[in-house]
Formats: sequence, structure tokens, C-alpha cells
Amino acid sequence: MKRLHVHVAVDSLEQSIGFYSTLFGTQPSVTKADYAKWMLDDPKVNFAISARAGRTQGLDHLGIQVESDGELRTLAGRLKAAGETTRDEEAVTCCYAQGNKAWVNDPSGIRWETFFTFGDATSYGEDAPAIEVTPTAAACCGPVGKPEPRAACGAAAGCC
Repeated sequence: MKRLHVHVAVDSLEQSIGFYSTLFGTQPSVTKADYAKWMLDDPKVNFAISARAGRTQGLDHLGIQVESDGELRTLAGRLKAAGETTRDEEAVTCCYAQGNKAWVNDPSGIRWETFFTFGDATSYGEDAPAIEVTPTAAACCGPVGKPEPRAACGAAAGCC
């Protein structure tokens, strides 16, 4: 069964844990110095928050967590069939977990992470360069096109 994933960058981890624990009626299933995650069954969602230096507070990205590599390949195939460019990652460490991922930006530029997690990790993840777009200028309205998908854990890029 697939699970919706929401990741929010917060200013105060402690205050946010209190708020979301009250909202969800339960404590996080994972708590680290800079990260917390709730694996909720009602609603079926993987909800994560992080307080990482240099990150803008608010919605970081959305995602769909799957239960197998086969489901991940199917979902990534759908994204590619829709004409979107994906950034595939294998055996990455991100958000204190190991997994495989396919990242994409929707037509509005919102980052989506599709992922299969297969193990725990002792670190949040490694910083890696994000894919950036060099937009081209339109005649009157500024940049056109949409950003390339970016992924990678760490303070510079954000992650699950």
C-alpha cells in the first residue's frame, strides 16, 4: 500500500513536535536532534519535519512512499510517461534511512519524491549538489520553463 509523504521545514523542532504530536494524537516514531517523523495510519501518511540550517521554513516537498522497488519503478515510469524528467537515486542515505528514490518537479515546480525505504541509517544524509536550471528569458515576463528536479540530502538541498 502506498503512503502519502509530507516534509515540512520548521524553525523550532521542539515546538513543532509538540504541535504535531497534539494534532496527530501521538508522539513521533522517529526523533533525532534535527528531525522527527510520524508514520500515521489515519490518515495513512509519512509526515516528517526537520530544522536544518539554511533551509526556508514551510513545505519542503511531497512524496509517495511505496513498499517495493517494483512499485517504485512503476511509479517512476508513470512520471516519465507524463513527460517529466526524473532524478533517480539508488541506495542513498536520507532522513536517517536508506532507500531508492525518483524525484520529479510537477508542472508548478513542487518537488515530489517517490521512494522505497529498505533500512535505517545513523545520519541524516550527505550534502550533494542540487540540479539547478538556467532559465531562459521570455520576451516580457522573465524566466520560462520549469526547474529540473533536484534531490539530495543535507542542509543545502533538503530531503525526506
